[in-house]
Order: sequence, then structure tokens, then C-alpha cells
Amino acid sequence: MINNSKQKEAEDDTLGSKKVKELSVIDGRRAQNCNILLSRLKLSNEEIKRAILTMDEHEDLPKDMLEQLLKFVPEKSDVDLLEEHKHDLDRMAKPDRFLYEMSRINHYQQRLQALYFKKKFAERIAEIKPKVEALSKASKEILHSRNLKQLLEVVLAFGNYMNKGQRGNAYGFKVSSLNKIADTKSSIDKNITLLHYLITILEKKYPKVLKFQDDLQSVSEAAKVNMTELEKDIGNLRSGLKSVESELDFQKKRPQELGDKFVSVVSQFIAVASFSFSDVEDSLTEAKELFLRAVKHFGEDASKMQPDEFFGIFDQFLQSFTEAQQENENIRKRKEEEERRAKMEAQLKEQREKERRARKAKANGEDDGGEFDDLVSALRSGEVFDKDLSKMKRNRKRITSQNTESSRERPVTKLNI
Repeated sequence: MINNSKQKEAEDDTLGSKKVKELSVIDGRRAQNCNILLSRLKLSNEEIKRAILTMDEHEDLPKDMLEQLLKFVPEKSDVDLLEEHKHDLDRMAKPDRFLYEMSRINHYQQRLQALYFKKKFAERIAEIKPKVEALSKASKEILHSRNLKQLLEVVLAFGNYMNKGQRGNAYGFKVSSLNKIADTKSSIDKNITLLHYLITILEKKYPKVLKFQDDLQSVSEAAKVNMTELEKDIGNLRSGLKSVESELDFQKKRPQELGDKFVSVVSQFIAVASFSFSDVEDSLTEAKELFLRAVKHFGEDASKMQPDEFFGIFDQFLQSFTEAQQENENIRKRKEEEERRAKMEAQLKEQREKERRARKAKANGEDDGGEFDDLVSALRSGEVFDKDLSKMKRNRKRITSQNTESSRERPVTKLNI
């Protein structure tokens, strides 16, 4: 019994030496999420470290993974706990070991942020640039379109005519009231609005004005631009660029580790990025000036009217105008089809009436008329002098049969003496 118990204790000691209990000092939930991230990343701690020091020259860290890594930057409390157990490095759980090794990288968080900003910069510029261009182009189009100006003159004339009297001598109208044209319905047909009538007048008297739609190609895109959000995006780019420049200045002042390429890579990036950002910033300044001119040109308050609201009015009008044009065209086609059918029905009715008259004439006077025509024919041929009346009748029957097949109406023969 004694020998067996000693053997069991020896076996337990052996198993205990084989099983090394993992050491985990960070929060359990945080450790679990970090472990999931590392399993998705499929890189060793050494590979991650190398990618960060070289500013990911081999493109090992996708943007979405960098974004996740920023959520697992070692906090001071984590670092303090991990430092206490650095002698048990081999026992550390995978998330703990990762956080410990990343904390050993100088300015790990700042490097990670700089790398993420660098990777996202071109994408952010590509998102901002079209908005700025749309704002600038739409403002120019609104200001310089002669067709739009003439269209608004016609609208003003409509308004003055409809409101003749106290309110009928207006020199202008609010842009916001432009879309009320589509809401002003006919008292006869509720499906017809003042906009339908306006288009009809333009087609007849001012066909060139209809090209105003071609003049305002950028309005729909400008209607999506929110100036507050656009300026916020520009501000984020500006502050991000300054943060990267600050980190570059810091790294330049300290000795570089072997394989650390932060200074060389970021210096080159800053040179290119600064030029691109300045170009976009200057374009935005110009676009804002053009927009203010456009808003003031139409008598609106530039401090209250935002691009999405201002250009949204014109964009809605353009959509309503196009829809009303199509509806007018549909009405015109329906009318033409109705006229065509009415014409066909009238022709068919007339044809039926002719046939009815022909049948009536045949029933009432075809025999007498036929004998008279036969007599005239006999006089011309001399058959009457032969007194061969039976032959004349047989000829008449044959001619009548032929005429019935070729024509339903019998021609009246005139006798010239």
C-alpha cells in the first residue's frame, strides 16, 4: 500500500511538470476578444512587430486589422501587471504575451495610429475631392446658365399673371417657392399642374430653354453635400496629418533601432500627403466662395442656406421637370392614339354608309337603270335595229354579273345626243 501511494504521488508530480498552467493577468473579456483578433490576423508577435517598425512595407496588416489592433493597445494598468510577471513570459497566455511584447515597442500606439492614417489617407482624399468638385461646378452652373435665367423669368411672368393686382408686380421670388409650381394643380384635371403647362409653353415658344437641364449636370451631386460634415472631414485630415508630423519629429530626435523605417517612410508620406491635402483645402476654399456667390445671387441668406438645401431645391425641380415632361409626352401619345382611332372609326363608318347606300340603290333601281343603259348600248351598236332583244338581255345579264363582282356601285352613263 505504501509503495502504491508513493508511485501515485510520483505520477502526479510528473503530470504536474508536464502541465504548465497559463498565466493571464488581463481582463477575461478583453483577453478573449484579443485572442479572436490574433487568430484572424494569422501572424506571429514577431511578424506584427516587424510590420509596425517597417510601416508595413510588405502589406501584412490590412486596414480593418489595424483598426482592430488600435482597440487592443496596452493600457497602463495592463503594462504594470505584465511587468510584474515578465519573468513568467513562457507561461503567459497568448493575449497577455502579445500585449507585453507590443508594449516593448517605443511609441507603439503613435506608430499604429500613424500607420493607420497613412493607409486611409488616399481613401479619405478620394471621398472628399468629388464633393468639393461637385460644390464648385454646381455653383458655376447655377450662376452662368442663361437657359436657367430665362426659365426663371418665364416662371416669374406666370406668377405675376396669376397674382395680378396687389401681388402681381413682383421683381423676383424665393428659390424655395420654385417647387410650388409642381403643386399648383389644374381645377379641371387634378393630374395636370402648372409645371405641365409651363413645359408646354416652353416647347412652343422657348424650346432652347429646355436645355437648362443639360446646364446643371453637377447639381444632383452637390445636393448631397453637407458643408458641416465636409468641413469636419477636412478638419480630421488636418489634425491627423499634424499628429503624424509630430510623431515624425519625435522619432527623428531619438536613435533608430535596427529595422526601424518609420522616419524614412513617414517623411516621404508627409511630403506627398501635405501637397494633396493643400490642394483639396484650396479647392474647398474656392468652392465655398463660389457657393456664397450663388446663394447671394438668388437673394438667399448665405449664413442659413446650406449646399444640400440650396442645390436640393434645384435637384427636386429638375426631377419634377423631367417627370412632367414624360407625362406630357404620354398625354400627347394618348391623344394622338385617340385621334387615330377616331379617324379610323369615322372612315369605317363612312365606308359602311356607302355600302349601305349602294345596297339600297341596287335594291330600288338597279333593273330600270340597267335596261336604260342596255338600250343606250344597243343604239350605239345597232343591235336594236336587228330586233334581237333576247341577245341584248343576255348581254345585259353578263355585264351586270361582271360589274357586281368588280364594283358595288354602278356608274351612271350619260347620253349625249
